[in-house]
Amino acid sequence: METLFSLVAIALAYLLGSVSFAVVISRAFGMADPRTYGSKNPGATNVLRTGNKTAAALTLLGDGAKGWLAVALALYYAARFGFGDATIALVGIAVFLGHLYPLYHGFKGGKGVATAAGVLLAFNLWLGFATVLTWVIIAYFFRISSLASLVAAGFAPFFYMFLFGFDARAFGVLTISILLLYRHWENVGRLMAGKEKRIGGARH
Repeated sequence: METLFSLVAIALAYLLGSVSFAVVISRAFGMADPRTYGSKNPGATNVLRTGNKTAAALTLLGDGAKGWLAVALALYYAARFGFGDATIALVGIAVFLGHLYPLYHGFKGGKGVATAAGVLLAFNLWLGFATVLTWVIIAYFFRISSLASLVAAGFAPFFYMFLFGFDARAFGVLTISILLLYRHWENVGRLMAGKEKRIGGARH
């Protein structure tokens, strides 16, 4: 029975992650589908290219909140349904995969930075804070969102293992980080070629 509950939790996490707030918020504001302009990535950074900061902020908040909520609910009900660390880790991975490959949007989703941050904050507040701070520092000095995401994704597993060692949740963090790096692979090429756009529009 505990296995069944775990599978249900993982499936629900994926379905929650499949809600693309970039698409939902854009429709609510009467804006173009973010998958049709700019980077064609349904995420807050691309929505910001429209100049609508409110829509971008709501997208960021929504995508981060769904990651946090999925894990937070699993933790809240862990004792009642017998969820162990492995289930919590898989819930985090599932909600993240939902964002990357959303059921409701033809399996074409965003790169997952905000959702990953929400998952990490739910895993542990200090872990999430350290990872988000890393993103902010790199973004502030280099003004390149993708570079900040790559560096933060690279450091997140080390932050976790430094704080807690290697366990099931560490596996979850490592998996999410690898997926983030994979989703930013094209950005790596542009960074190396000096063609990646800075926050604000100019290339570095």
